[in-house]
Amino acid sequence: MSCKDCNENCGNFFCDGAEKAPQRSLFNALGMTKEEMKKPLVGIVSSYNEIVPGHMNIDKIVDAVKMGVAMAGGTPVVFPAIAVCDGIAMGHEGMKYSLVTRDLIADSTECMALAHHFDALVMVPNCDKNVPGLLMAAARVNVPTVFVSGGPMLAGHVKGSKTSLSSMFEAVGAYTSGRINEEEFDEYENKACPTCGSCSGMYTANSMNCLTEVLGMGLKGNGTIPAVYSDRIRLAKHAGMAVMELYRKNIRPLDIMTEKAFMNALAVDMALGCSTNSMLHLPAIAHECGIEINLDIANEISARTPNLCHLAPAGHTYMEDLNEAGGVYAVMNELSKKNLLNLDCMTATGKTVGENIADCVNRDPDVIRPIDNPYSETGGIAVLKGNLAKDGCVVKRSAVVAEMLKHTGPAKVFDCEEDAMAAILGGKIVSGDVVVIRYEGPKGGPGMREMLNPTSAIQGMGLGSEVALITDGRFSGASRGASIGHVSPEAADGGVIGVVEDGDMITIDIPANTITLDVPQEEIDRRLAGFTPKTKELKGYLKRYAKLVTSGAQGAILKN
Repeated sequence: MSCKDCNENCGNFFCDGAEKAPQRSLFNALGMTKEEMKKPLVGIVSSYNEIVPGHMNIDKIVDAVKMGVAMAGGTPVVFPAIAVCDGIAMGHEGMKYSLVTRDLIADSTECMALAHHFDALVMVPNCDKNVPGLLMAAARVNVPTVFVSGGPMLAGHVKGSKTSLSSMFEAVGAYTSGRINEEEFDEYENKACPTCGSCSGMYTANSMNCLTEVLGMGLKGNGTIPAVYSDRIRLAKHAGMAVMELYRKNIRPLDIMTEKAFMNALAVDMALGCSTNSMLHLPAIAHECGIEINLDIANEISARTPNLCHLAPAGHTYMEDLNEAGGVYAVMNELSKKNLLNLDCMTATGKTVGENIADCVNRDPDVIRPIDNPYSETGGIAVLKGNLAKDGCVVKRSAVVAEMLKHTGPAKVFDCEEDAMAAILGGKIVSGDVVVIRYEGPKGGPGMREMLNPTSAIQGMGLGSEVALITDGRFSGASRGASIGHVSPEAADGGVIGVVEDGDMITIDIPANTITLDVPQEEIDRRLAGFTPKTKELKGYLKRYAKLVTSGAQGAILKN
């Protein structure tokens, strides 16, 4: 077979020449026909597995993508990507293996895509590290690429109200403290997560899938169409068709994920009230694109971007509600009314942002506040700095009650999540306390575990408006309250959080973007002079990861 037998510009790397005959013989072994070999080879990166609820429908999404690719003139070929369910990994050693998979996913997808010389890619992720990991890989491989996720879960219903996984975690604290009985607790367990899909609030998976739309790498509805809706299957078919159009136009990820696109993503992040994990993932993805995002930029954008949505856990609306209200594009349309977006950015639709959002109206002002009536004039995420976090730390401001926006209280210090949980459930944390959990950072954990268990226990025990939590680890998007994470430098890297003592007063001022250990600087210096960070015996991948990872303030990227 040679290129004279097929379309003049077929572009299939393996189509022409005697030197490619060995590869074509292996395609024959796959049962591939000459007609298939004449077409562009499109890799479908499938995150399907049988342990992550957000992924159990991805086999159907992949089948639909394959059909779309074939309909549009490509040859689809599926290969896998791993994924960890953060909810299942939560609260035990397994959570150390969540964030670290972001780099494994990026590395392995890069290897598969370049080793087999795919002409284009469709990424099919859904859960927390899976989405950013594949976006990182897309930037590295830089062939025409479209994303289509598995979609969000529908909200659960308990006592006639919508609910979600965060309510289930908070129910643990409520049950332990006697605020709900066993029957009520069982109802949460059985009804909080009623369908497949990424958990139904504005948690990390849904945050990143929504931001994939904003970056221009996913089609309209990628972040919000529920997993169980037939619209999701149609979206997947359109994604398969769209990648072929990008291939024909030679539009690649680095043409789409520009600096302006990342500024758009940060602005919509603030308007939606996304997970604080976006402050890890957006810098890491940008880094792969040759763009540097620091936490100061996030505060600058937050200062001028109003918060328009209070999706769970910040409020009582869910992803299905955002979808019905017009989705991410409707939020973007609201922001465009005050010139808060770059409208000339290219996207996976082959059109600009401005063209995409032009007719996308806000159909429910109770779900998406109009630009002139926001929840707040500033964005949903705030970066705090001070002597306790010289390089910064992050809080989901939109999920903090008004009385905790400013707080001073005594530190209760713990060197791991388990010790903190025991103290919280044991009634040792009282009104006014500032819980400090350290040695849970990227290096110290290692792996920067999420602290959903302790934040949920605090909420469930009725202390959410009275107790703050600070950690060099991170938080699930399901966390709410004065939960301040990513403290950098971390304890394992010699940070001041490592020398905080029980009873030290800590002042948090979220409106002023400050966090302060109220101890004289001479005393802090004295403590640091005698401080040797604790170390842990590590092996395997975590040992390599701990040696290579940077701080949370840098997106926990790996050093070159």
